[in-house]
Amino acid sequence: MATDWLGSIVSINCGDSLGVYQGRVSAVDQISQTISLTRPFHNGVKCLVPEVTFRAGDITELKILEIPGPGENQHFGDLHQTELGPSGVGYQVGINQNGTGKLVKKPASSSSAPQNIPKRTDVKSQDVAVSPQQQQCSKSYVDRHTESLSQSKSFRRRHNSWSSSSRHPNQATPKKSGLKNGQMKNKDDECFGDDIEEIPDTDFDFEGNLALFDKAAVFEEIDTYERRSGTRSRGVPNERPTRYRHDENILESEPIVYRRITVPHGVSKEFCTDSGLVVPSVSYELHKKLLSVAEKHGLTLERRLEMTGVCASQMALTLLGGPNRLNPKNVHQRPTVALLCGPHVKGAQGISCGRHLANHDVHVILFLPNFVKMLEPITNELSLFSKTQGQQVSNLKDLPSSPVDLVINCLDCPENAFLRDQPWYKAAVAWANRNRAPVLSIDPPVHEGEQGIDAKWSLALGLPLPLGERAGRIYLCDIGLPQQVFQEVGISYHSPFGCKFVIPLHSA
Repeated sequence: MATDWLGSIVSINCGDSLGVYQGRVSAVDQISQTISLTRPFHNGVKCLVPEVTFRAGDITELKILEIPGPGENQHFGDLHQTELGPSGVGYQVGINQNGTGKLVKKPASSSSAPQNIPKRTDVKSQDVAVSPQQQQCSKSYVDRHTESLSQSKSFRRRHNSWSSSSRHPNQATPKKSGLKNGQMKNKDDECFGDDIEEIPDTDFDFEGNLALFDKAAVFEEIDTYERRSGTRSRGVPNERPTRYRHDENILESEPIVYRRITVPHGVSKEFCTDSGLVVPSVSYELHKKLLSVAEKHGLTLERRLEMTGVCASQMALTLLGGPNRLNPKNVHQRPTVALLCGPHVKGAQGISCGRHLANHDVHVILFLPNFVKMLEPITNELSLFSKTQGQQVSNLKDLPSSPVDLVINCLDCPENAFLRDQPWYKAAVAWANRNRAPVLSIDPPVHEGEQGIDAKWSLALGLPLPLGERAGRIYLCDIGLPQQVFQEVGISYHSPFGCKFVIPLHSA
């Protein structure tokens, strides 16, 4: 009775500890209550041993997947041969203390030479010598439920007999179309009919086989063929056409001249723009002469104050966040700017900047000390500033105690150095240093001793002065000085601004 199940393909569930095994039944022993499977698979992975034996007490569930036809089970009576893995790899089976089996893989010595993949015909012809130690280990995987084999077989016979008897007498047995289905079956067998057990376990040595490929010889052969046939399928590096970017000119241009501005006297410090143009610094006397010549030709102080205010306000709006901060959705985050101005032309430039900032919905607080008599430019700028929503204070106590978004410094002037000794000047400098807000200085003096507040950014007019480290990062603004005005004071000038009115300068 037990020999009837030889050759059947079964699935044995041994619980969570041992898992699920599948294979073909090779031996059933009713006396010792064991069942042996050949070519076993453990949890979908091919086992390293050719045969495993299970004890009936370890089996949780047994399923019959396929029953062989008559006469096919004799081939599986004594199975001593199976497919073997790659040559040079041995397996040893051991048993631990709790009775479960353990497989130990002994890899052979690796070789850098290319490995030959065994053919399927060669794999089938290899024999396996099962050692007594392997057989003893496979006996540890013993099984139960041999009786369930008989019950499953009888149930299948009853099911087949019921299916045949329940068919209608006039119902014909469906037949497959011979030629078409046969051709499709043959194609499927050619593509998918290979036994999964015949796939070798060795890894293909890509590095070793790639070393056998002589790349230089192959390319030389291709070049020889192309020279003889006159065809050209591959481009030589020196014959490749030049590719241009979208911002490059196809026509060749003249060499770029980066030093386009020269000054008559020696330069103490030089700067460069983002595009690499060199911008030399000028002395305070030459800068003052340049502005006076421009005023003589019609670029009056009022025009210069307006251009300075526009450029300084544009830079301040960018430092405040630009469109990310100043948009209708952020009306609750209105930026606050504190403007510190002195009673001179530098202070008038700051008042002009504050007017433009107030027109752009910035909360501007203007500090200007009280004087009996003010300069006319300051009076004019204050008159325009009063028409905005900006706030003017003359007492430092009216300045905010909390940090503001930006402080604009216009307190210092080289021509009014005595103002640095005034109490209001010292108090304004102390407030700015205590407020911890970033500082923007407009047209700061040259000497660092004349600067009471350390700036993070400084804005120079026309051409930069040789500013020190206390001026922070230097920016240059275009106040509309014509080129002939520069030539009249002995400066060879070519505008470095490009499409902008305010550009950053870097130390050369």
